[in-house]
Amino acid sequence: MNLQHILLQQAQGGGWSGMVLILAMIVIFYFFMIRPQSKKQKEIKKAREALASGDRIVTAGGIHGRIKEVSDSTMIVEIAPGTSIKVDKTSVYPVATEIPAKK
Repeated sequence: MNLQHILLQQAQGGGWSGMVLILAMIVIFYFFMIRPQSKKQKEIKKAREALASGDRIVTAGGIHGRIKEVSDSTMIVEIAPGTSIKVDKTSVYPVATEIPAKK
């Protein structure tokens, strides 16, 4: 009987420490995973909104080109002289450097 009584007391008392541990893990997960990812998404969204005609971009599929037209949710991208495609804004990333021309 005495052993059962001790085990029941330990099981009841361990609830608070377990809750504190789970809460600490959630807080750590938020600050190291969720918060940086949301900041990165905001930066990407801001960069996409700043795109204008003439800017060089890369699509999510790896196609390089120059923006010809921008609308609300899509843009027309020139990928070669005389060749244009229509792409969704969410699949476009700005290019920081110029693409070297072939000789």
